[in-house]
Amino acid sequence: MRAVLVLARHSGEALLGADDIATALGAPRNYMSKTLNALVRHGVLTSARGPYGGFALAVPANVLSVGRVLEVFADQKFESPVCMLGSRPCNAEQPCAAHECWANITVRAREPLMRTTIAQLAGIAPKQDQQPVADHAGEVTPRVGRNPIPTGLKS
Repeated sequence: MRAVLVLARHSGEALLGADDIATALGAPRNYMSKTLNALVRHGVLTSARGPYGGFALAVPANVLSVGRVLEVFADQKFESPVCMLGSRPCNAEQPCAAHECWANITVRAREPLMRTTIAQLAGIAPKQDQQPVADHAGEVTPRVGRNPIPTGLKS
């Protein structure tokens, strides 16, 4: 989450390398690289290789939810594939006694995470030139603006 927040605050600037993000966060470089690549695989970030390569948000910070980022790393994706009361599969078609209650709890717990954007969490107000726009295929494409570079990062 911290790496996504760094990238959100750096949106519109040059791509940030995994080493720069790791240094800014005081995180191990190997761990950061694996984390960033997982976020790329799930469509949260984009990446480019080469001397000017690095990472950037794939979704505008004012559209990207905290829940979407967390789901990349949640083992259960907010749901349990195993019955809460035993080891049999449990689902809406074959619910256990706890299924409906647990489903309601997880939905309520997930809602604030899905409503909160990365821009809100990062404390960056969306600017007019950063509002998402729909392209011809209905995909959301960011309009790029410039935000301050987080302290400790190279430009």
